[in-house]
Amino acid sequence: MVLEGTKKGLWIMSRSSNVAARIFNREIRTPPPGTSVHSAREFYENIVPGHTIYDVECPDHLFRKFTDDGQFLVSFSRNHQELIVYRPRWLSFSCTGDDCSHDLPPKAKRFESFFTQLYCVTLASSNELICKDFFLYMENNRFAIFATSTTPPIHDAPELEGAIPGVPLVEKITFHLLRLEDGDILDKKVFHNDFVNLTHNMGVFLYDDLLAIVSLRFQTIHILQIRESGNLVDVRAIGLFCREDDELFLNSNAQATVEWQYMAVSDKTPVLQWTGVSIDPDLHRRPTSRDSTFLTGLKQRLLSFVFRGIWNEESDDSLRIQSLKKKFYFHFQDYVDLIIWKVQFLDRHHLLIKFGSVDGGVSRNADHHPAFFAVYNMETTEIVAFYQNSSEELYNFFEQFCDHFHVASGHPLYMRFISSHSNNIHALEQLKSIKCKADSSTQMLQFVKKMLGSVAYSCQSQSPSPYFDQSLFRFDEKLISATDRHRQSTDHPIKFITRRRPYTLKFKIKPGPEAGNADNRARKISFLFHPSLPLALSIQLTPYLQPSVNIHFRR
Repeated sequence: MVLEGTKKGLWIMSRSSNVAARIFNREIRTPPPGTSVHSAREFYENIVPGHTIYDVECPDHLFRKFTDDGQFLVSFSRNHQELIVYRPRWLSFSCTGDDCSHDLPPKAKRFESFFTQLYCVTLASSNELICKDFFLYMENNRFAIFATSTTPPIHDAPELEGAIPGVPLVEKITFHLLRLEDGDILDKKVFHNDFVNLTHNMGVFLYDDLLAIVSLRFQTIHILQIRESGNLVDVRAIGLFCREDDELFLNSNAQATVEWQYMAVSDKTPVLQWTGVSIDPDLHRRPTSRDSTFLTGLKQRLLSFVFRGIWNEESDDSLRIQSLKKKFYFHFQDYVDLIIWKVQFLDRHHLLIKFGSVDGGVSRNADHHPAFFAVYNMETTEIVAFYQNSSEELYNFFEQFCDHFHVASGHPLYMRFISSHSNNIHALEQLKSIKCKADSSTQMLQFVKKMLGSVAYSCQSQSPSPYFDQSLFRFDEKLISATDRHRQSTDHPIKFITRRRPYTLKFKIKPGPEAGNADNRARKISFLFHPSLPLALSIQLTPYLQPSVNIHFRR
């Protein structure tokens, strides 16, 4: 009887969500192999940011985000000229005698009680502004990448040689490599008369020490390496050329052609006369545009891959010709007009490139525009796969291996707990419930396009906070999620409920003033969660008013 009572008590203890019971259970039981981190993360069910300080007295800054290691809070000045970096620290205060109460003292309700300013450094010059939506961080050596640009973009820009018509122009875009420990600016990379989509890091992707920057205006993917010394080194530029020696080869070939023409043409005009078509020897130097005769190296690789794929579908030559007419030549100009929208690394050698129309490339919402995806091998300069955004094959890859699309190899362990439908049963069930509602083939097609609309992922766009782990908590994803985006503000608190029985409400996040908003003006809200501590900021943005900042923490 005593043994049975002891076993029953241990079983109850093992199922208890009490933090003391969990600590005791951790001492007497060893978790199954490979689940030690999961077991440790369950403590976050007891350690939650359940206390809120409303309308905190804080500097009038634009708070961007916590770094993924939680060491820094990045913010910008209101004039978009200066970078201000803070170090998070835990609230501490003391009281004596009758002064002690359940309420925090006034001094503890200030921003400075939670954060210490490390430095303030000027990034932008007089005619430039910091791009407040752009920020990338390298945890291994604590480097950060910021961007400044002249504003506003020129939408009716004059056509330049090699530029894509319809893409706006920014006179100067500067990428700054900075060491966050002390604010020292280590290196810069400048683009003139170009356009890089910096909103939510869309036009830039960081993988380990490799940085990919997409020039929309000149359709070039610039690959840079960030050295440990703090230098930005050009590795290659993919677009007009694919290999490092392509330009040298074409220049030497053009020179030989010109020399031959000087010998063959009496007036010594360096123009080739082939069946009445004039070919300028310098034409290969120009990036593709609608009036260009030559296609870029990347576009030629893409067309060759599509051609070979259609050719290999049939074994009979006559059927091959018919298939090529319908699937390749009929859509040839559509393929030629595709431009690069986004790029992300799949590994150190493969890029996932998203193509589409010019209108979709410069639009904030490209979900309604047709898109294509290509997997490009930088070493062999070959296209190894090509899909349309309605491809069920690509969607199946996305459903089963979602983590491979947005988790880099160099990320620490805790970054691999960002919930997705390929690593979390609750997210997968939610996805399947939406998928089951697509009854007809048309609805299924729209569903696939919607799901693939998020591919390619924006770099470092999701918070690794354990409070967004869907195996621990359930919350309304329409109001809050791990994705770094502004959302419509609500006066109702956002509830975080445990996934374990009895599905207890653990804490609430209420943005805005404690008494609610006095008017019905449209408001935006942003949430900044610390990646490991029970600490979060909710920032309510109201037009023409100073932001309302709340701090949510565990007392």
